Amino acid sequence: MSLQTATATSGLRVAILGTRGIPAGYGGFETFAEQLATRLAARGHRITVYAEADGAPPADRQYRGVRVRYRRRPHWGPAATLAYDCACLWDARRGYDLVYMLGYGAAWACWWPRLFGAPVWINVDGLEWARSKWGRMARSYLRVMEWVASWAATRVIADAQAIAERFRRLYPRGAPCSFIAYGAEVPTAPLVPSPVLSRWNLRAGEYVLVVARPEPENHVLEIVEGHALWGGRWPLVVVGNVQPNNPYQKRLLALASDRVRFIGGVYDVRHLTALRMGAGCHVHGHSVGGTNPSLLEALACGNLLVAHDNPFNREVARDAAQYFENSQQLAAALARVSALPIAARKSMAERAREIVTENYTWESTTAQYEALMQSECAQAIADALRQ
Repeated sequence: MSLQTATATSGLRVAILGTRGIPAGYGGFETFAEQLATRLAARGHRITVYAEADGAPPADRQYRGVRVRYRRRPHWGPAATLAYDCACLWDARRGYDLVYMLGYGAAWACWWPRLFGAPVWINVDGLEWARSKWGRMARSYLRVMEWVASWAATRVIADAQAIAERFRRLYPRGAPCSFIAYGAEVPTAPLVPSPVLSRWNLRAGEYVLVVARPEPENHVLEIVEGHALWGGRWPLVVVGNVQPNNPYQKRLLALASDRVRFIGGVYDVRHLTALRMGAGCHVHGHSVGGTNPSLLEALACGNLLVAHDNPFNREVARDAAQYFENSQQLAAALARVSALPIAARKSMAERAREIVTENYTWESTTAQYEALMQSECAQAIADALRQ
């Protein structure tokens, strides 16, 4: 029996780090960790997902065949995430065939599991250092960590081709970079959203939806301005926690009205899916991520899409979206989309779902990860035996 066959038969011991934990209740990395971990566990692998604890870590527990292991997240402000990731990496330094870190903020500490012989992967996500929430020192640190990730990891993973190509171009001597797409689930049956929409006084097919954190790189302000320039009858509904915490969010809240509704975060998956299914149009303004989960979920729901024009969004949405760079272009795109006849709208919805079912299913994503994990772990075992 070959080493690879033996590894596959016994099941790999894999640790997934860098999330708040599962089940998912916060963001894209959590959703990804839950989908990948539970599917790998169902295939016979022994998967651990690290989760944060507010105080003393509770005992490990099981979630759909996955071990959830808790580590304390201290209350240190921006440094808390780094401290938490380091605590997880230290705990995961032994006992695993593969350690997979989501995000590169603690890339320097990824050497710890490697010193004990485990391959370490780092998912570089998007252009984290470009996010406006970081100050100058944090941005500089993250730029350095992006470079560190190229040599601290045995492999770098990107969920968008554009991110993978950029990484290979900037760090040609670093760790190999593999592209494996994110996933999404297409609703299996039409959802009647009216009962859910009534809580926000919305009518199906008659509002423009945005699902985004209120940050400049997500172009929420430009979307609000473009919607005003358009002047159509559909209100703009923004899902995201907008609070008067900084000048940008204060500017957004100053524009709130019956036509621009900030409804806060919606964390119930059924309610958020209903909002997507009922939207007349979905505007996606993200610009610094790789394959953004919100964009994939909009496609899976068959939304008519208007997306910010950048390589990441074009790679995913392709010909199932119209694109904008500024508020004037967005206003023109909204005018075109709202005027589409029913037949054209159905055709675009079918094309959106087709993109997901052909390129972004969780089963396909899991199969690619499993094959790469088995190959790399088998190689690591073979290298150890030769030493």
